[in-house]
Amino acid sequence: MAANVARAAMLAAMQRRTVLSASLAWAGAPTVMAQTPILDAQALGALHGRIDAAIAARRLPGAALWVERLGAAPHMAVFGQRAWEPAPEALALDAVFDAASLTKPVVTGTLCARLIEQGLLRLDEPVLALFKDFSGGNTITWRHVITHSSGLPPILPLTPVWSGAPAAHALALAARATHAPGTRFVYSDISYILLGAMIELLSGTPLHELAARHIFKPLAMADSGYLPLRQHALSRLVPTEFDGAQMLRGVVHDPAARRMGGVAGHAGLFSTVADLARFARMVLGGGELDGSRVLLPASVALTTSNAAPLGLAQRGIGWDIDSPFSRPRGSVYPLGSFGHTGFTGCAMWLDPRSRSFYVFLSNRVHPRVGEPIVALYEEVGTWAARAAGVVAQ
Repeated sequence: MAANVARAAMLAAMQRRTVLSASLAWAGAPTVMAQTPILDAQALGALHGRIDAAIAARRLPGAALWVERLGAAPHMAVFGQRAWEPAPEALALDAVFDAASLTKPVVTGTLCARLIEQGLLRLDEPVLALFKDFSGGNTITWRHVITHSSGLPPILPLTPVWSGAPAAHALALAARATHAPGTRFVYSDISYILLGAMIELLSGTPLHELAARHIFKPLAMADSGYLPLRQHALSRLVPTEFDGAQMLRGVVHDPAARRMGGVAGHAGLFSTVADLARFARMVLGGGELDGSRVLLPASVALTTSNAAPLGLAQRGIGWDIDSPFSRPRGSVYPLGSFGHTGFTGCAMWLDPRSRSFYVFLSNRVHPRVGEPIVALYEEVGTWAARAAGVVAQ
């Protein structure tokens, strides 16, 4: 009891930002123990210190954080500011961030898993079987595309100037592989642009409508989706960087996704820490949250298990497991946990063993793109795991 009181006092002493904790209920939660576990206050204090230091060093203007272990009260906090330029703005916990490549696991990976459930997508089927004008040949499969082992280049060319999703899809289909499929891991936005096109073709529905219908609405993620200017006031949208003289706010930061109209398989998702926490809870709950099922338990297991060819970086269906991009796992979460990052300054990581996760959203590209913050991601992952009681193996 004394330890609990001391921890509570330490949390209460964190006065430089808004810190909120609340009990949440969800379907499929673990059995409540006689003494409900709590997050470690000392680890949370160390985590706050790392984020504060990064903001003081001008690595990012601000951030929103969510740390949770199922069965315990979650920890939520905001740091710094929403914007530095053209004028300082306060940041609130309900701020809507450009989640960048978190789009890959949250939207594209989830919708791919649904197509696998329906028998419409087979991982080892050649891309050429669906897209007859695909230039990559008949040895590149959807497994290669999903796990970034296809040999396709990282990004679409931006010159000569093009616009519209059809133009992007044509460029992606025309992209030439730089190496044989299954021989090398190269992170590729082109691959996920192709996946977005595949999802729309097999479902007959635009990607943003599918995401809303099958992910955001069932999970009550009311602040999540593509094209945020259609549903949010500017005051809730976190700006990214200057595009010429104009500050991007509510317009996707990724240039290819922007040219596609804001909807793509690799980027375009806007969300909040609270909404992404709901998504994480669904994943750790075997595909269900509050009585709404998004995926079958077997599909969750598939998406979060290694699907990559033997000997390459470990990737799931949208998720990163063990690759050069896995630093947000930190030094404590075990192999078998999974997550992803976003170029704008976002990261999330989930651990099924401890049934814990964190969501970290920032706009580190504001007001202009600077150095990456992967070292901060690693520290966030390490201290979030320690706060959840995970012990390094």
